[in-house]
Amino acid sequence: MRRQLFPSLAMILVFTVITGLMYPLVVMGIAQAAFHDKANGSLVTRNGKLVGSAWIGQPFTEAKYFHPRPAADGYVPGAQGGGTYSYGSNYGPTNDVLLKGEDDPSTPKVDESKTTGVDDLVRAYRKENGLGAHTRVPVDAVTASGSGLDPDISVANARLQAPRVAQARRMDVNEVLRLVDKHTDGRGLGFLGEPGVNVLELNLALDSASARS
Repeated sequence: MRRQLFPSLAMILVFTVITGLMYPLVVMGIAQAAFHDKANGSLVTRNGKLVGSAWIGQPFTEAKYFHPRPAADGYVPGAQGGGTYSYGSNYGPTNDVLLKGEDDPSTPKVDESKTTGVDDLVRAYRKENGLGAHTRVPVDAVTASGSGLDPDISVANARLQAPRVAQARRMDVNEVLRLVDKHTDGRGLGFLGEPGVNVLELNLALDSASARS
């Protein structure tokens, strides 16, 4: 038994050192050397102050800012910056709860939706941005992402919000659209996914442009 026990313990020790210490340290070293900013969370600072991460959405709600994709958790405190949780709604595209919203069954005579349906979000989006009743609304403007904290919105979503932002800031809408184009990221590797606009970086650029004018 001793002949089997000591080699087994030695192998456990060797592979613990290799896979538990050496490998993570090598990977971390390569990441810090080659992708320092991304490895540290793509943190965004302004005037020496940390304002967020380029990879985590924030709850911008004022008219002068571009608004992010809805979050299933409502961007609750603690869901950002190393917080406790984030999640998607987990409702499928044909689910009535996703489309129409969900009421508390214990109060059938009261309409107090626990989940705001896509239909209501579409109407709210059109009203907020001064759009016509038949304007097509991008899907990312009225549905939450899988993570619940998507930092990007679609180009179509950003362009529909641009007139509202321009009016709130008393800027020329073409100037706002130029900032949208400047902060649009292309497809991954040139062919994966769709172009997206980083909301945090765009809103910071708007603040800088407004400060200069």
